[in-house]
Formats: sequence, C-alpha cells, structure tokens
Amino acid sequence: MTDPQRYQLSQLQALEAEAIFIIREVVAEFERPVLLFSGGKDSITMLRLAEKAFHPARIPFPVMHVDTGHNFQEVLDFRDRRVEELGVQLVVASVQEAIDNGSVVEPPDGTRNRIQTPVLLDALEKHRFTAIFGGARRDEDKARAKERIFSFRDDFGQWDPKNQRPELWSLYNGRIHDGESIRVFPLSNWTELDIWQYIEREGIGLPSIYFAHEREVFSRRGMLFGVHPYCRPRDGEEVGVRRVRYRTVGDASLTAAVESDADTVAKVIAEVATTRITERGATRGDDKFSEAAMEDRKREGYF
Repeated sequence: MTDPQRYQLSQLQALEAEAIFIIREVVAEFERPVLLFSGGKDSITMLRLAEKAFHPARIPFPVMHVDTGHNFQEVLDFRDRRVEELGVQLVVASVQEAIDNGSVVEPPDGTRNRIQTPVLLDALEKHRFTAIFGGARRDEDKARAKERIFSFRDDFGQWDPKNQRPELWSLYNGRIHDGESIRVFPLSNWTELDIWQYIEREGIGLPSIYFAHEREVFSRRGMLFGVHPYCRPRDGEEVGVRRVRYRTVGDASLTAAVESDADTVAKVIAEVATTRITERGATRGDDKFSEAAMEDRKREGYF
C-alpha cells in the first residue's frame, strides 16, 4: 500500500506550489504580464519562483524596476547581475527622468517614494502591461493584509478596497476591460520568516546589505539611517559606526537599518524568528507619515 506520508507537503513546499500555480495562471490568462523587480529579497524570491515555474524555458515576461534614483548601489548592482544571468528584459521606469521632464515634482524634503506612483502608472500605460506581479505580503502591513492575490485596478490604476473580487477555492478572476489591469501578489500568504527559510533552502543570493556589516548611521524618529548621498544627518543628529543590516530595501532616504550581528542566512532566520515587528513597521520611514499611509498610496496606484 502506498504510504500517504510521502505525499504530504511541508509549509514551504505548499507556499511554493501555490505561488508557481498563480504565476502560471497569470501567464495563461493575460497578454502582457510584467514582474516588478527591485533587487529586494521578496522580488528576488518571486523571480526564483518564476524561474522554476517555466524551467527549462526562459521566463516569458519582462521585469520592471521603478528607479527613484535614491537606491542603494549594492542593490542596483545585484539587480543588473541577476537580470543578466537569467537573460530577461529589464524595463527601468526612472523617477529622475520624470522630474526632469516635469511629469512629477520632487517633494521639498527630497524623498521620492511618494512620487513613484505616477511614474509606475505611466510605465504600465506606455508598455501596455495588463498584469503586474508584486512582492507584497499580507504580514507586512494592514492595507496589504486585506488585499486579494488578484487585485483589480481601474483604468486610472487605482485600488478600491471595498470593491474586491472573491477568490474561493483558489479561483482567480482575471477578466478586465481595456485600460484596466490586475496586480498579482504570489507571496501574499508568505511571512518574512518563510522568505528567509526559502532563501536558505534554495541557496538564493542576496545583496550584501541584508547581512550585518559596519556602517555609519544616525538616529532619526527612533530609526537608524545609513549616511548616504541622499540621506544626510541634520543638525543635532550624531553619526556613529554601528554593526547593522537592512531588513527591507527601498529608498535610501527612507529606509532604516537595524542593529544586528546576523551575517549569515541561518543567523538572520534565528533573528527574524524572535522579532515581533514587521520589517516595514520597524524600518520604513515612508509608512510613518500616517496610520493609513500604505492604504492611501495603494488607492492612488502604488504597488
């Protein structure tokens, strides 16, 4: 008799199977999908899942990065290396170009996360992408926790949390009209710990800033920001060298580090397993503007 234990999946295997099914479903349903790839751990994981979903063939859609111009160089270097290794097309939507041509206006504080949205929407319209893979997870933020895996966006790219489609029995409704699109989140049911355990299992490479290193930092609003050309200390903010790592990667002007000695994947997993604050809640300055900062941006068309 066949042993039923042989057919049981681990949690990671189940999450991987679900994500690969979603990715394949999108490619089957939509004419022009694209994957948002910033070089951060979640989009790196998603790119690995896409690679496995279509192996031995190439990934059948391009990747896109909304480049604010304030990124960490280590992350950009990793992004370019990974894209070259996989032989996929990289589309870069530049916030700096949008500022130069007058499409958007840079805020007085010099931060650019909040002006990514119109640049993203312009790029989606220009390339006529109909399905956009994002690396958002429900454990990151309250707004992301209530968003569907297939997230419908109207012809202005906007999200209405009160007008979401049911997803019973893993059935996803991808029907859209001209100008509309679907944001797709294959990692919705993953946690930060799941991501790191999958990275360990698959032997996935990451930018070096995800691991503990010495860096000049200063404290602002209770967070440690690295000294960067686009993130300078203000009067009264003292600079010191600390051993830190980054839990999440975004704009250098708004992404903080955490003190850590975790310089290997195994040590990061042990550290993440004991934390009770999400990486966005602990280190992202753009989520501190208001309690509903993420939801407000998603309503406007943010990832």
